Amino acid sequence: MSETNPVTSMAPSTAHTFDARAYAAPSATEPLAPTTIRRRQPGPTDVQLEVLFCGVCHSDLHQARNEWQSSMPTVYPCVPGHEIVGRVVAVGRDVRAFREGDLAAVGCMVDSCRTCPACQDHQEQFCEGPAVFTYNSPDRHLGGVTYGGYSESLVVDEAFALRVPDGLDLAGAAPLLCAGITTYSPLRHWGVKEGQKVGVVGLGGLGHMAVKLANAMGARVVVFTTTPSKAEDAVRLGAHDVVVSKHEAEMQKHLGSFDFILDTVSAVHDLNPFMALLKRNGTLTMVGAPDTPLPVSVFSLIFGRKRLAGSLIGGIRETQEMLDFCGDHGLTADIELIPISRINEAFDRLMKSDVKYRFVIDMASLR
Repeated sequence: MSETNPVTSMAPSTAHTFDARAYAAPSATEPLAPTTIRRRQPGPTDVQLEVLFCGVCHSDLHQARNEWQSSMPTVYPCVPGHEIVGRVVAVGRDVRAFREGDLAAVGCMVDSCRTCPACQDHQEQFCEGPAVFTYNSPDRHLGGVTYGGYSESLVVDEAFALRVPDGLDLAGAAPLLCAGITTYSPLRHWGVKEGQKVGVVGLGGLGHMAVKLANAMGARVVVFTTTPSKAEDAVRLGAHDVVVSKHEAEMQKHLGSFDFILDTVSAVHDLNPFMALLKRNGTLTMVGAPDTPLPVSVFSLIFGRKRLAGSLIGGIRETQEMLDFCGDHGLTADIELIPISRINEAFDRLMKSDVKYRFVIDMASLR
């Protein structure tokens, strides 16, 4: 980033701060390593969390390695992490929703302008401000950029803190803050309901949550994968059928039969075969984000009045709704728990899709 960028040239605040241990990427080519970061002391509406668990999202890897430099260039040092579950250790004098000792969660955002039409509609993820993301966003309090959940402590305005339902495994609940809401929001927005036929393309960190959520909503769930060996796991997670998408005969059996398909794949792939599976007025929604444009035949859209759409996480109100839904249905992510010292190994394995289905860091290993 150039020196004139407003993120890096913002003057530091004189606010009181404290030091917190963290893991950061010093540059795009160096491994994450222990460091010390500044956190602000809690203000009147802030809550301070002792971070207990933090999920490892593929976005963390992209951001740490500056793979989105054309649209979201990384400022270093970068402390990733936006799937955070913690315990409240301090609250500001005006905080009403949380008390010391409560469990709380923080997802992909820590602030927004709160006044634009999107914010007024409880869709802070589309804030025109724009939204302040949990890491690598301009820090309005201290200057520089925000630091995420790969740290022992986090301070956030109570309006962007969420309640964790009783009974959920805390480590397994952490990925709900990104993988959960990323898949719940489009299922909810496009009205998935009991009796509908829903497809899930890809069975990774996002896909496995989509299967669980769609099943809990009462849909008939079909998983599309290029890996036949994933069939047994897909059924265990709640799929009613599994289709190997590279087998044309299997795909042909489902032509024109889906109400909704959620595509979670970030690799380049052909969307046209999936468009052909939709019913009239059906929708294919992308939550995976390939870095190369994907060609789509216009005829696949106009014959059947079908829709190709996209979705991005969810607002704070909807994220709380998702957490409550997961609490009611006992849903958490399938995880592999790791100490923070293994984060670079986890990144390498993530590149190879060698995880079922989400790494979660036990942050006690940092203290």
